[in-house]
Amino acid sequence: MDLKLERKLALVTGSTKGIGKGIAKALLDEGARVIINGRSRKAVDEVVEELSQYGEVYGASGDLATMSGAKEVITSVDEIGDLDVLINNMGIYIATPFEEIDDDEWMKMINTNVLSAIRMCRHYLPKMLKRNSGRIQIIASECGVKPLSAFVHYSVSKTALLGLGRSLAEMTKGSNVTVNTILPGPTWTEGTAIYQNQRGKNEGKTIDEIIQEYFTIYDPSSLIQRFATVEEVANTCVYYCSDLAAATNGAPIRVEGGIIRSI
Repeated sequence: MDLKLERKLALVTGSTKGIGKGIAKALLDEGARVIINGRSRKAVDEVVEELSQYGEVYGASGDLATMSGAKEVITSVDEIGDLDVLINNMGIYIATPFEEIDDDEWMKMINTNVLSAIRMCRHYLPKMLKRNSGRIQIIASECGVKPLSAFVHYSVSKTALLGLGRSLAEMTKGSNVTVNTILPGPTWTEGTAIYQNQRGKNEGKTIDEIIQEYFTIYDPSSLIQRFATVEEVANTCVYYCSDLAAATNGAPIRVEGGIIRSI
């Protein structure tokens, strides 16, 4: 299937590893030109070099959790060309008991997970509307719909992203610009593998036992009863970047294995 992404310019924030890196690779496979973003210039350069075998790749380092970092990234991107696709993937995941989350940690979560996306959308959505062309995706989480008590500030930040996505989509009415929100569930990233393997070592269990236990205790409502792969999330994301998905706008798109029990 031709997704008509050939030569489109895409920025994937937080794309030096995990889901973001997977999305970047999937976009390259469809012929898009891709800009890698991360806080560290070294990490960005390493991923640019790694992925350059698959297509045209650029780097734009900068911490989008800060205004100065966002300006740095925007300057780098605008020097490359007009942005066709914006994937707001940057985010952090912290487990702190609610009563121990102080204001500084709350602000770190909001700045990183929410304001990073706001800063990029504020710059690129008006440009896309002016050209009457563009795709914006916001990577949220199933936690935005099904909050977790062990991850209160993370869940709140992802719920905020759902509101942001729908609000921005309302601004695109009658245009060829779309804004959608992706809701991944538990996904087997490098970070997940490290954490779950360490749990197995600490508890004297195999990784298969750890995974079975996870879906028995923490996410029993999962219909697939496994972690999604990075490629599964990335492929869904890339489809909604395409012209073929033009009739989907303002939607929360679930890639969470059926964990959310609703119609």
